[in-house]
Amino acid sequence: MKLYCLSGHPTLPCNVLKFKSTTIMLDCGLDTTSVLQFLPLPLVHSPRLSKLPGWVSKDGTINLEKVQDPTLLNVFFIELLDLSTIDVILISNYHCMMALPYITEHTGFTGSVYATEPTLQIGRLLMEELVNFMERVPKAQSATCWKNKEIQRVLPGPLKDAVEVLTWKTCYSIQDVNSALSKVQLVGYSQKVELFGAVQVTPLSSGYSLGSSNWIIQSHYEKVSYVSGSSLLTTHPQPMDQSSLKNSDVLILTGLTQMPTANPDGMLGDFCSNLAMTIRAGGNVLVPCYSSGVIYDLLECLYQFIENANLGSTPFYFLSPVANSSLEFSQIFAEWLCHNKQSKVYLPEPPFPHAELIQTNKLKHYPSIHGDFSTDFRQPCVVFTGHPSLRFGDVVHFMELWGKSSLNTIIFTEPDFSYLDALAPYQPLSMKCVYCPIDTRLNFHQVSKLLKEVQPLHVVCPEQYTQPPPSQSHRSDLMLELQPPPMPYRRCSVLGLPFRRRYERIHLLPELAKSLVPSEIKPGVSLATVSAVLQSKDNKHTLQPVPKPLPLPPSKKRKRVVEEPPEVLAPKPLLSGSVPLEAFLAVLHKHGITEVKVEETADGHILHLQAEDTLIQLEEDGTHIVCDNNEPLRTTLRDLVLRFLMKL
Repeated sequence: MKLYCLSGHPTLPCNVLKFKSTTIMLDCGLDTTSVLQFLPLPLVHSPRLSKLPGWVSKDGTINLEKVQDPTLLNVFFIELLDLSTIDVILISNYHCMMALPYITEHTGFTGSVYATEPTLQIGRLLMEELVNFMERVPKAQSATCWKNKEIQRVLPGPLKDAVEVLTWKTCYSIQDVNSALSKVQLVGYSQKVELFGAVQVTPLSSGYSLGSSNWIIQSHYEKVSYVSGSSLLTTHPQPMDQSSLKNSDVLILTGLTQMPTANPDGMLGDFCSNLAMTIRAGGNVLVPCYSSGVIYDLLECLYQFIENANLGSTPFYFLSPVANSSLEFSQIFAEWLCHNKQSKVYLPEPPFPHAELIQTNKLKHYPSIHGDFSTDFRQPCVVFTGHPSLRFGDVVHFMELWGKSSLNTIIFTEPDFSYLDALAPYQPLSMKCVYCPIDTRLNFHQVSKLLKEVQPLHVVCPEQYTQPPPSQSHRSDLMLELQPPPMPYRRCSVLGLPFRRRYERIHLLPELAKSLVPSEIKPGVSLATVSAVLQSKDNKHTLQPVPKPLPLPPSKKRKRVVEEPPEVLAPKPLLSGSVPLEAFLAVLHKHGITEVKVEETADGHILHLQAEDTLIQLEEDGTHIVCDNNEPLRTTLRDLVLRFLMKL
């Protein structure tokens, strides 16, 4: 069993597991942090960005225009492995499937993809939003010469240190998205899916987002658990299923929180207090976020907060090409929600309070800044929009619009991007910046407690989890400390998992089972010999009776020699039991063998028949008779030994 790591990002994993003749890809996250190395794509012409100078090398020999192409995404991992060998892709959550179109549409992949329905539908929304952000702003030029290695090595960081820039690709199209998602097969929690008769895969609730899953991959005698993007906090998804992870031979752990020192409840409190202070001062609040996930919790928190804070008249705007679909999907996936929200559906009440905010016009959603939004827009207000990288989407327009006023505030809640790098192209910036990363995934304390409860034999995790963060090297509590130590992996590594398959299940046909006659070799243990034909098909093994030989056709008169059918050889009997030393010596004495020298060994005894120049080795697992050029004596000694053994 081997594990191939194709992604170096622990919260956007892409691993390949080879287990019992199947090749399984675990997630295909898309690391979009590469867009931080480019200039933003404004929705309207930006004089400030257009006046920025190009880059000239120190010696003046290289002159590059502005690199304004954040549509380039780092999909380096698809070059590491022949993806046509992948049998199955298992998706944990909608953030971990964003690279799926690159795999299904642009490689030789012909396998199956499994995900839950909310993961599929919300993943579709996020992909459509990404494509819309990329395609609605035409690029005046597409810089490519900077990818030349000779030029790249003299560029300033971080482009100088970018890995495999020649493999960076433009964003996929909406046709790619539709084609890729048409290949996804839907599964439900605890549903067992058989892969080629070799293994079963089962999704379990991970408690992180709508439809998010951990996966159990097991055969009859081995069990591998894949834990990715899980949460023990009480939010809107179903709670995490922990009990099914027990008795795992190997537990592959990834997707822990990116902010282990930031408490999500504390961050929500800071978010609300900073929002209220800005609105009361007459400023606007900009929240760059994804169109699904944490935004549901932010809106629910604000629903309880705005009345107490006297913000009932403040308009809240949600801008995204998929804003309407995202808000509606969150209300219709009732069976994937926690118990409290499920119970509201049967009252009937909407499970999320943002439905009431929409009904009372406190929350309004629009596909973009164009159209109705421009006529309904009033300030001061709160705007939720994407993209969190600040490189494309409607958020670029608001950064240009509000960045010059110190009354306004931008509040970062997504931990995927460095907020300082995200703000770099907009400096100098007058608006206030608040960093409130909300990441509900497992922290190191929670995962250590979880692992003690489920007790896997071996834990496999990214290398980053086995050492403290570089900025806090003294914090030993921000790493995994387990016994035995976890097995770390890094990007491009191949890990041999530390257990071997020892057993395989074989089925007996009823007619063969009826013919068996077990013999008890010791109390409670019976054995029977079987002579059968082993048939293996679709990784399932069956013992069938030995077919009887077909009768030969009648021989012709001219043929003198008649060929007899080959006989079916009877299996040799199995011997069990032990040869007691004293009783065996007595039997030898009765047969006239009296000169016997006995030597004790670590495994038994050696009997030296001096007159016959013969050795007999009596051991726990076998008896050996060494007798040269005296076959009658050897046969006699063999028969004497067999008197003490049972034949099966």
